Amino acid sequence: MNEIRYKPIGVVHSPFKEPKGTPIQPPGGKGIDGTVEVFPEYAEGLKDVEGFSHIILIYHFHLSKGLSLKVKPYMENELRGVFATRAPSRPNPIGISVVRLTRIEGNILHVRDVDVVDGTPLLDIKPYVPEFDVREVNKTGWLEKEVHKLSTSKDDGRFTK
Repeated sequence: MNEIRYKPIGVVHSPFKEPKGTPIQPPGGKGIDGTVEVFPEYAEGLKDVEGFSHIILIYHFHLSKGLSLKVKPYMENELRGVFATRAPSRPNPIGISVVRLTRIEGNILHVRDVDVVDGTPLLDIKPYVPEFDVREVNKTGWLEKEVHKLSTSKDDGRFTK
């Protein structure tokens, strides 16, 4: 298969200057404000985005150092397969976050509930639509007993080393 390349369309700005201390999921970023700077050449694509209360940010884990097919998640002492986690040390270090869109000023999106490191390259934006994006879930794997801790968990820095 041929190599696939993506070009950032913008940059995520947040109060988190390094992975350590950054919320590990959007619930941990509840109430944290940030901005998404969309590069001017892509600003026209923001038409009609203001009609959505939430958006999905798709971004590149630019601080991830290499990949591991087995990782030790933040809340665990057991190694897990990387595809059963949201760790940034992946074959393709791509992250996603659902954030609240509070307003748009030109090519700057003001967002809330941010769990992304400042300066993260933005690859895409998609509208979040619960009727499309939410599924009935009856299994959450190894996270079942730990998922309630996500809203207060912060990155301990081990995945980027």
